Amino acid sequence: MPHIAVTIGAGRSPRQLRTLLHEVHAAVLRSVDTRPEHVRVVLHEVPRTHWSTADTTLAELDQKPVRPAEPTEPAEPAELTEPTEPTEPAEFAEAAGEREPS
Repeated sequence: MPHIAVTIGAGRSPRQLRTLLHEVHAAVLRSVDTRPEHVRVVLHEVPRTHWSTADTTLAELDQKPVRPAEPTEPAEPAELTEPTEPTEPAEFAEAAGEREPS
């Protein structure tokens, strides 16, 4: 009887949470030989002030402005080459009798 615990920072809509529960349930059914009624998924929402990464809470991370990406130099255009005629693999040409004897 699979039991899956999901911990997530608070702030998602009820629809997002329901979708997450559904998708986790579906993933278990695809991955493990079990019946749907045996799958248990528990969702724990943690206040964003109670979860930290690298000594910074999720709430603090939410307050930091997102820096725009620094502009980059455009890549040099690739050198253009003349297109070549498509060729058939040797075994196809030989089967069709088009290959020159070697």
